[in-house]
Amino acid sequence: MAQQFNPQGMNAQNIKLRYAVLVFIKGSTAPLVLYVQDYQELYDELAERMVQPNPVLIRKETEGPLKEVCFVSNQIAALAIQEEQYI
Repeated sequence: MAQQFNPQGMNAQNIKLRYAVLVFIKGSTAPLVLYVQDYQELYDELAERMVQPNPVLIRKETEGPLKEVCFVSNQIAALAIQEEQYI
């Protein structure tokens, strides 16, 4: 039977989950990965802005590598919520 990789000191108690909102911008090859406290609220807000007829500038401060980001609402092609495991 195959064994799973388990580095020294790593157990299920050390593994945590975090969530990111992925914003796919039209014409871009990679999504913006936005780490925020309330990921579901951001997802819902952006989904609502996607369908509004008048484009607006969306500007957000985030907690990940991207500290601040802005984009126009009519340039959002798709959204996703990503779950990540980390130690």
